[in-house]
Amino acid sequence: MGKAALGFKPRTGRAVLVVLLDVDGKPEVLERADLGLLPPGEFATYHAAEGLEPEAARKYVQGSIARAQRLATAAVRDAVKRCKAAGHEVVGCGVLIGTGMPEWTTDEILAVHVRMHKAEGELFRTVLVEGARECGFEPATLPDKTALDAAAKKFGLTRAKFDAQLAAIGKAAGPPWAQYQREAAAAALVALRAR
Repeated sequence: MGKAALGFKPRTGRAVLVVLLDVDGKPEVLERADLGLLPPGEFATYHAAEGLEPEAARKYVQGSIARAQRLATAAVRDAVKRCKAAGHEVVGCGVLIGTGMPEWTTDEILAVHVRMHKAEGELFRTVLVEGARECGFEPATLPDKTALDAAAKKFGLTRAKFDAQLAAIGKAAGPPWAQYQREAAAAALVALRAR
């Protein structure tokens, strides 16, 4: 039975998942996936509410956030189930997070277009953090905009050495291994080592 950790890179309406397995102290990719955090046909919560009457917009946003939360929690729970079915124990979960935002109301967010982008970014990060907590993990976090630098610092490595480690993990796993997979893997690595 191996020790595994989940790593999530949130995106608008979805997330990239990388699951790393500790094999004799060396991380290997067990799984990677692109997961929907909104039902099919839904994409950007606040953009979809733009133009609706205020009460309808508030109800739509509230419902969309609830749907995203259910899907995020299910994504964490299902990944843990797949790991257990393969004989592995999930020991942690990492999520890339944002800087947070003011306590704006839905009306205030919809009034300024740039706020909608900020709110959507925070929404999908937040539901993954809460999903991890609902599944019994206190997620390890990295700042979304500087995830690789922050992870390298946590491990006491230069960015070049950390990038080389991620490249080796990706080479062994094969494609796809682009920026989003590397960032999700960095979150998983931090969670794996935090145990």
